[in-house]
Amino acid sequence: MVMSSVLAVVSLLLLQTGVQGFLVLFSGSSMNHLKITREAILQTTAKVCKQLASVEGRDFTLPPGPLTAESLALACSSSGSAKSFQSAISAVNRRNARVDFRHLFNGEYHFDGERFVEGRKLITDGVSSVKASIKQGNFEAARQKLGDILHTLQDFYSHSNWIELGNRFPHSNLIRSDVSDIGPVAGKCSHGGSFDQTSGKEPTGGINKDSLKSNHGNWHTAAAEVAVAATNQLLEDIRGAAGDIDFLRMMGISKNGSRALCFVIDTTGSMSDDIAAVRKTTSFIIDRKRGTPDEPSVYILVPFNDPDFGPLMRTTDPDVFKAQINALNAAGGDDIPEMSLSGLQLALTGAPPSSEIFLFTDAPAKDLDLMGTVTALIERTKSVVSFFLTGSLGLRRRRGSDQGQGQVQHSRMAVSDSQLYRELAQSSGGLAIQVTKTALPKATSIIVESSSSSLVTILQAVRSPGRADNFSFTVDESVRNLTAYVTGSSLSFTLTSPSGVSQSSAEVNGSLATIQTVGNFLTLGLDSQVGLWEISVSSTVAYSLKVVGQSAIDFLFDFVEVSQGPHPAFAVLESRPQAGGNATLLVSVTGSESVSLTEVALVEASGSGEVNGTLESVGGGDFLVTMDRIPAGEFVVRLRGENSATTRALPDIFQRQSSTRLRASTVMVTAKVESDLEPGTPFSLLFTVTTNGTGGSFTIRATNDRGFTSTSPTNLMLVTGVSANGTVTLTAPANTASGTDVTLTIEAESPGATDTNYAVLRLSVVSPVTDFSRPVCDVVSVTANCSDDCSLSMWELSANLTDGNGTGIERVTLRQGNGTLNTTTVEGAGNWTVTLAAYSASCCSPEVELVAVDGAGNVGTCFRSIRVTVDTTVQPPVTNAITENSITVTTTPIAATTTASRGHPLSLSLYLCSIMLVSVTLALSR
Repeated sequence: MVMSSVLAVVSLLLLQTGVQGFLVLFSGSSMNHLKITREAILQTTAKVCKQLASVEGRDFTLPPGPLTAESLALACSSSGSAKSFQSAISAVNRRNARVDFRHLFNGEYHFDGERFVEGRKLITDGVSSVKASIKQGNFEAARQKLGDILHTLQDFYSHSNWIELGNRFPHSNLIRSDVSDIGPVAGKCSHGGSFDQTSGKEPTGGINKDSLKSNHGNWHTAAAEVAVAATNQLLEDIRGAAGDIDFLRMMGISKNGSRALCFVIDTTGSMSDDIAAVRKTTSFIIDRKRGTPDEPSVYILVPFNDPDFGPLMRTTDPDVFKAQINALNAAGGDDIPEMSLSGLQLALTGAPPSSEIFLFTDAPAKDLDLMGTVTALIERTKSVVSFFLTGSLGLRRRRGSDQGQGQVQHSRMAVSDSQLYRELAQSSGGLAIQVTKTALPKATSIIVESSSSSLVTILQAVRSPGRADNFSFTVDESVRNLTAYVTGSSLSFTLTSPSGVSQSSAEVNGSLATIQTVGNFLTLGLDSQVGLWEISVSSTVAYSLKVVGQSAIDFLFDFVEVSQGPHPAFAVLESRPQAGGNATLLVSVTGSESVSLTEVALVEASGSGEVNGTLESVGGGDFLVTMDRIPAGEFVVRLRGENSATTRALPDIFQRQSSTRLRASTVMVTAKVESDLEPGTPFSLLFTVTTNGTGGSFTIRATNDRGFTSTSPTNLMLVTGVSANGTVTLTAPANTASGTDVTLTIEAESPGATDTNYAVLRLSVVSPVTDFSRPVCDVVSVTANCSDDCSLSMWELSANLTDGNGTGIERVTLRQGNGTLNTTTVEGAGNWTVTLAAYSASCCSPEVELVAVDGAGNVGTCFRSIRVTVDTTVQPPVTNAITENSITVTTTPIAATTTASRGHPLSLSLYLCSIMLVSVTLALSR
C-alpha cells in the first residue's frame, strides 16, 4: 500500500464517489468545514500580526477567550478592519461550502474513488492561482480560489486513513507540486453512509470521519485538528509567497482600516473646476485621516473621457494618490456625452466589495448599453455609488423651470440625462447630488464621513414619485456621528427625537439637528439620542432619505441556494433571486459578541410592505433566514436585534439596513466556472437561461471589464420552464499578466425589457506554471560573540540563496528576527544567479528566519538560532528549503506545547501543533 518512495505514506482512499467530507451546515458539536477554516485563518493571522508587531517593535497581546474577527483585528492594531476581516473569512467559507453544492458527485473534489492525483492537482493548481492573484492585488479572486481548494484539502483527513495510521500532522505533499507522480494504490476502503453502495460489503462499514456520528466518528476530532493544521500549513505557504502585508490585505486587514476611497472622474474640458474641487477634497481627507483608524486602506482613481476611459489606478500610498489626481488634465469632450458607465464598471470590479464610490461629471452617459451591467455589478458587489452632477447637468435640472421656453426645452433633456444617474444612485444606496461647480466643494463634505471604516446604514428610503410619508428608525448606544441625508427639491419635513422633541426643516439650527443645504442635497447632523426616531416628509416630487452613523455593529448577507440531505450545503447566488417562490439568505452579524439577532426582513424600497424571515443559527454568528416569498418590486434587507452590552436598564435595540436595493426575477441565468483562463487561449463558458414568465426571444449581453475579445449569442429563444444554453468565448491577450482577474457579466432580458437577470462571474487569468522548485538556502557562516548582557553584543549570519534554473529569486525577507538584512545578487556557476544574504542582529534577538520567493511563488525558508551550539533548521514540511545532498534530515512530531530550539513555547493559539521538528546537520566544506 505504499504510494511511492517520494510520498512515503500509506493511505486507503475511497471507492464510492458522491459523498462529502466534513459537514458544512448543522454539525452540532462536530467540527465542520466552516469552523475548521475560520479557526485556521484566525490562528495564522494571529501569527502574522504577532510577527509584524515584533518587527515594528510593538506589543502584541491576544485578548482572553476564543479568538474572533473583532478581537483579533483589535489585537492586530486594526480595529477598523473588523468587518472586512469577517467579510474575507465569510468569502472564503462561502466558496468552501459551494464545493459540496456544486460538486456532489465529483470525487476529485473530496478525495473519493481513489482520485488522489486529481485531488492534489486541484489543490496545487489552486495555490498557484491564489499566489498569482495576490501578486496582482486581486484579493477577491484570491479568496474565492482559496475557499475552493481548502474544501478539498480538508476532506483528505476525513476520507483517507491518514489518521487511523497514527498520523497527527499534515500530509505536506498534498500542497506541493515538486514531487513525483503518484503510482497505483493497492487496497480500498468504503466511505460509509447512505450514499455508499459498497459499505455493506467486506470490510463493512466505512472510514469517514465527517462528524462525531460517522462510522469512524471516534477519529473525527483528531481528523478535524489535523485538517486545521493542514489549512494553516497551506496558508503559511501562501503567506510566504505574498508577504505578510499582502497576506493580511487578502484577509481584509489593513493597518489603516478597511475602507477604500474611490473616485471616478470626468476629465473633459469643462471639468477643470470640478477636478480642482476633487483635489482639494482629496487633500483634506488624506490629511485629516492620515494615521487614524479611518485612514483608507486603498485609494482608487478611474478617469473617463470620450472615447477613452481608465486605466484604473490603485495605490495604498496617499501621496501617490494625490499625485495621480494632480496629474489629471481636463481636455476634449466636445460632443457632451462621455464614457461614464465604462469608468464606473472598472471601479465596481476593481474596488473591494461594499466600497463607497464617488463619480464626478457634468455630462450624460454615452455608453448606455452598460446600464444593465453596472446595475448587476452594484447588486453583486453591494457597493454604494454617489454622483456629483455639476455644470449644465446640475444647473438645468434645478433651474430649468424658471427660465425661458427655449431653456425649458433644454432642461427636459437634462432631466432625462440625469435620470440614469439618479436611478443608479438609488439602486446602490448612494446619492445623486446636483450642484453648481462653485458649490461642489461644500457638497463633497459627504465624502469625509462616508470614508469612515465604521459607517453603517440605519435607514434608507426612496419615494418616486414623491408623496407624504412617515419614517421611523432605531438608534442604539453604539452609534455615533448620526447623520441624515435628504435629496430632493420643494420638500419639507419634521424630525422627532426619542424624547418627543420636534424640529421642522425650516429650523436650520434646531435642538435636534443642524441642517446644511447645497443644491438638491440636505445634510442633517443629528444628536445621537438612543431610541426610536421619526421623520415626516412632505413632497410631491421624488426624494430620497438616508440615515447613517458610525458603529462596529453591522451585518453581511447573501442570497443562497441550499441543498438538503446527509450533507446540507449552500452556494451563493451569482444573480437575482427567483421570483414567485421562497428564498434563503445567509446573514452574518459583525462587530460584537454581545448582540443577538431577532429579526430579518425584506422591506419594499418605495413602500411600507415587508416580509419577515424565519431564523436558524448555523454557528459562528451566521444565520440561515428563510423567506416564504419575495416582494414584487425593489426591496432592501433590514436587520434588528439586541445588544446586551448596554448601560441602560432596557434592552439596547439596534437596527441596520442594506444600502443596495435588490429585486427578484422570473429569469434565471446560471454558469459554472471551474478553471482559470490561460493567456492567449480561447476560454469557453457554458451558461443556461430559464424563465418562469413569458417565453420568447430573450436578448443576451455578455460584457467584461477588461475589454477582452469575446463572442456570445445575441439572443436565445425560451419556452416557459424550459432551459436554453449559450456559450461565451473569452480570450485574454497573450501578454496578460498572470493573476489578472476579469469580471464577466452575462445578462438575459425578456421580450419588451419587462424583466432581466444576470450572472456575474469573476475569473482569473493564470499562466501555466513550469517552475516547481523551491529556492535553496545554504548557510555559509554564523558568528556570535554574545555576552551576559545581550544588548551589548551582536551576531551575524551569511547565506547563499539560489533558484537553480527556475524563474529566479524575486525577494528575500525576514519572517523572524529584529536585525538588519542586506542582499546582493551575483552571477553564480552555470549562469545561475545567487542572492547573498547578510544578516546581523543584537544577541537579544537570537533567531532569524529568511523567506525566499521565486518568480513562480515557490517559497523556501532558512531558520537559524544561536540559542544552541549545533546547526539547526526548524520549518514546516511544506518549505523544504535546503538541498538534500547537503543535509541529513530526521523528523519527529512536536508535542502540543513544548520548547523547541527556537527557545520559546509553541502556543496552540499561534503555532501549529502539527509542525515537524526537523533536525539538520549541514555538511559544509568551506
